[in-house]
Amino acid sequence: MSNIIRTIYPFTGEILKEYKRFTEEQVIETINKSAEIFQTWKSISLDKRINKLNNLKKTLEEQKEQCANFITHEMGKPYKESIAEIEKCIWLIEFYKENAIQFLSDDIIKTEAQESFISYDPMGVILAIMPWNYPFWQVLRFAIPTLTAGNTVLVKHADNVTGCALAIQRVFETAGYQEGCFQTVLVSHKQVRSIIENKNIKAVTLTGSEKAGKAISKITGEHLKKTVLELGGNNACIIWEDADLDKYIKTIVNARMQNAGQSCIAAKRFIIVEEIYDEFVEKFKSELQKLRFGAPTDPKTEISTLAKEDFVKELQEQINESLKMGAKVVIGNKYKKAFFEPTIIENVTPGMPVFDEEVFGPVAAFTKAEDREHSIQLASQSKFGLGTMLFTEDIENARKQIDKIEDGAFFINEMVKSDPRLPFGGTKNSGYGRELSKEGILEFVNKKTVYVR
Repeated sequence: MSNIIRTIYPFTGEILKEYKRFTEEQVIETINKSAEIFQTWKSISLDKRINKLNNLKKTLEEQKEQCANFITHEMGKPYKESIAEIEKCIWLIEFYKENAIQFLSDDIIKTEAQESFISYDPMGVILAIMPWNYPFWQVLRFAIPTLTAGNTVLVKHADNVTGCALAIQRVFETAGYQEGCFQTVLVSHKQVRSIIENKNIKAVTLTGSEKAGKAISKITGEHLKKTVLELGGNNACIIWEDADLDKYIKTIVNARMQNAGQSCIAAKRFIIVEEIYDEFVEKFKSELQKLRFGAPTDPKTEISTLAKEDFVKELQEQINESLKMGAKVVIGNKYKKAFFEPTIIENVTPGMPVFDEEVFGPVAAFTKAEDREHSIQLASQSKFGLGTMLFTEDIENARKQIDKIEDGAFFINEMVKSDPRLPFGGTKNSGYGRELSKEGILEFVNKKTVYVR
């Protein structure tokens, strides 16, 4: 692998900037700095760490447009979605500013002791390996609770959003965080092993593919280090015959096409009860055709290119293999360079790549279910377990399906989405551990039992 990282504007193929990867000496120096600063940072009172969040929020608000432009240019996200991503990060900061004291306060437990409680102590330096599809949100939803708990963090971001990674570091430093609290390491995947093996790294979190999760968990397992994995998914979107399509069709289309379909929690498998199937196909198709394509920088653009031309080839392979097995294109399946036209594939059945695998792009796979029970059975036929969404007016019956779905999330009449107030994570091959909410801030702390006789 080259020692040079190039960021590219996917809409035109223009090279934006070049960066040099860290040498091994730089990596060790960065880790040591993190470990050294941890000794100071952990001793700062929780009140003072929370006060830093006020500065962070203000800094991010002041730099919102600049940060959004980094996202739009490096991965091709439409500008208005990039702005929304930064605004969601600001909401995240506000959430932990308001709730961190409650989450991290000693938990008093009555026993025979004079005093007994759980103390939530920071662990040390935490390594985060982050993806490109939500380059600010994915990093901040890890870093904010982890830093507020008293840890320091190292981030290995995806190469194609290196500018975003460095911009995030500058935001923290501008907000008054000590240099070394948050650091970006520009390293290759091969260099990640030596970072994890370093004695100063206490835990690892990864948001990425199933393959990456297996590779990282193998290394962390060898060294008995805590890991949180948020991996791929092929979420089912179930449509029962009583679904209010006029009310929810925009939500349903957005569940697949937001971020050009490049989301782990996007609706990927649409499982429709046959009684409403034809109506659903027509309304989905009609709404899909309304999406405005254009340059990511145009504020009116609703869908644009994929983040890399390579991803188009992967999509095409999954679709072609499914077509050979009997699937049929309803609309789309045209592509040029990094752009892939929003696509509907029907006659999809288990065993096809577009049903079994994670399809990372604007491709909606339609499967017809005989009835409600069959729809739940089909939705459950997945090695992944991030989330399921069900659209129906029969809320009472929908509630009865919750324990039949093994996923980490179950949304009724809404697309699966992350929310600072709610825990986020998966089951099965979608990983383990939780981000966000109270559960997220407690992932990287030592839950220490204290007993005073």
